[in-house]
Amino acid sequence: MARRKAPERPTREQILAFIEESPRRVGKREIARAFSLGHADRTWLRETLKTLKAEGLLAQGRGRQAVPPGELPPVGVIEISHIDEDGELVARPTAWHDAETPPPTIYLAPSRHRRVAPKPGDRVLAHLKKVDEAVYEARAIRILGPAAKSLIGVLEIDRTGAGLLHPADRKHRRPYAIAEKDRGGAASGDFVTAEVLPGGMRTHRARILERIGPADDPRSFSLVAIHTLGLPLEFPREALDAADRLAPATLETRTDLRQLPLVTIDGADARDFDDAVFAERDTGADNPEGWRLIVAIADVGHYVTTGDALDKAARERGNSAYFPDRVVPMLPERLSNDLCSLRPGEDRACLAAEMRIDRDGNAIDHQFSRGLIRSAARLTYDQVQAARDGAPDDKTEGLVETVISPLYGAFEALSRAREARGTLELEFVERQVLLKEDGWVDNIVPRPRHDSHRLIEEFMIAANVAAAETLHARRAPAMYRVHEPPSAADLETLRESLKGLGFNLVKDGAIRPRQFAGILAQAKAAENLPLVSDLILRAQSKAVYAPRDLGHFGLALRRYCHFTSPIRRYADLLVHRALITALALGSDGLPPEVASKFEETGEHISATERRATAAERDSVDRFTSAFLSDRVGATFSGRINGVTRFGLFVTLDETGADGFLPRRHLPWDRYRHDTRRHRLLGEESGLSFTMGQPISVELLEAEPRTGSLVLKLLEGGERDAPGPAGGRARKRGRKRRAR
Repeated sequence: MARRKAPERPTREQILAFIEESPRRVGKREIARAFSLGHADRTWLRETLKTLKAEGLLAQGRGRQAVPPGELPPVGVIEISHIDEDGELVARPTAWHDAETPPPTIYLAPSRHRRVAPKPGDRVLAHLKKVDEAVYEARAIRILGPAAKSLIGVLEIDRTGAGLLHPADRKHRRPYAIAEKDRGGAASGDFVTAEVLPGGMRTHRARILERIGPADDPRSFSLVAIHTLGLPLEFPREALDAADRLAPATLETRTDLRQLPLVTIDGADARDFDDAVFAERDTGADNPEGWRLIVAIADVGHYVTTGDALDKAARERGNSAYFPDRVVPMLPERLSNDLCSLRPGEDRACLAAEMRIDRDGNAIDHQFSRGLIRSAARLTYDQVQAARDGAPDDKTEGLVETVISPLYGAFEALSRAREARGTLELEFVERQVLLKEDGWVDNIVPRPRHDSHRLIEEFMIAANVAAAETLHARRAPAMYRVHEPPSAADLETLRESLKGLGFNLVKDGAIRPRQFAGILAQAKAAENLPLVSDLILRAQSKAVYAPRDLGHFGLALRRYCHFTSPIRRYADLLVHRALITALALGSDGLPPEVASKFEETGEHISATERRATAAERDSVDRFTSAFLSDRVGATFSGRINGVTRFGLFVTLDETGADGFLPRRHLPWDRYRHDTRRHRLLGEESGLSFTMGQPISVELLEAEPRTGSLVLKLLEGGERDAPGPAGGRARKRGRKRRAR
């Protein structure tokens, strides 16, 4: 019987042609089947493909499929780069190994079934289909989250000339090597931004992109936070030019409010004044002992038109960000510190809310108008409180009876309404970083909180509610500030934690803020308030912006929006425009096409708010670490504010700084993480460390590069009677030692 002749092996050109012409993914199995290769030829095929890849004739695709060089696999990870003029999402491949050919353009097709659309900066796992030369269409499978940002760190050049980048992010445990050609003019000791080079996560190599500033210069601390979180630092040239062309608004058809003694009340270091307030007794016969309030807010919408360069820049930023040494504003200074700043003695355009409340702070009616005001005085919280307490200065002495006392009268009425609603009151101390003239920290102190602060808060809340109610009544689109009740899962976790501490959170019916108030009162009496406050705070949902009036749980309000700070929050500017359209106050209101995208816009500005908050906290952490760096070895009192199986997070009493106490710096034991009671329990000693406990610590490390503090326990913890688990642990320990 004649032996069957083995098929001829294909040439390299035939293999490449087959891969290029195949409509599906191609791997070794598909190639073998196409050319009828037997088992004996598999090794040859594997080596041939390896050679083709080494020569750059093939690229490695997903799932070991081979794709021609310059091509993308059928499924891959892409990064959304921008939105083009037609509104389409444009992406690029995250991995591109063909150095001779630029990566193709990828258009992400819209998905009807995806509630949350990817946005620029997101990585997406997608199906990829080539539709033209160097052009692909992608269909999202899954959004993977934001792409990795540039690496921030400090460059160190040793005596041999070798460069190392020490990352500022604590998640990066090892430094990156920086070749001399990749240093970009940065010097040893500079904060820099860098990109990880291909293979750099394994070989730890990177290239410097930009020099931020010297690591020993305090002005670099905020810049590092800004770069790390990706806040836009510079305004586009067209936005700055547009701001420079603006002129102050005049009276024309506006309501003239210049005769009213409206005043601004802000912090001593404030530079933009976007709200002015006024109060007087209501003379209406239907409101005995009631009050008339006016909250005048800078009319930013008069200057910033939907879709113009200023509007695009403001939307991108979403909000202003405030640092100890600088502000990253939402709008250029020509607006934020000039045209839209309600400076005393200068005519300024406003959108005013006029409200009437009864003696108990309940709203009777309200109306909005576009006006022109002339602020009577720029006052600080400290000044106003001192005047109220009987110690006025030269500026406030003539305002006590006519301006300040009526403001406090209306505030007391609003406070009664707040108490009747039963709001969630969680008092936490905010750190204030005080700087010297050279930029270094002079001190870190608790930010004072007077009734003058609460006065302005209550006036702003009243105006925000009036705006939300007005838009709801007219069925107009609105960007609401939504704070939903805690989820069922979070409530159950909180209930279990409180039960372990001896507090009972009722299970029946919908949760109300006043129920938390009762728990907090019990905790205060039991001297356990800090721990219980932390637990309740952690159970809360995050407040977000959305076009649905789902209410504000924390303030116990049925509907709520932000109206009072359009200089620094894009949400407020949108609310202004919605009011202008709903009340026919001008032609520069809210276009329908903008309102139709409120869901997406709400998600965007909620994200920019979280980004700014994280950057502000990061900056304060670096300033704090620098302030404490010369006190390494000192003793501090503090309170445990978080418990993990790796150690304890501790807030220092003196500065409010947060540090980490690793488990290795606790007394030796086998510690069990009790998630229900938020504690670490030593199984042999019975020593426990619970969230909220006071402890004494030694400062071991203070690293401004990462903004971190490392602590060691000196004194603290509670001794529990060793239970059965502790006894068993001791027996097991003795048996192991005997072996």
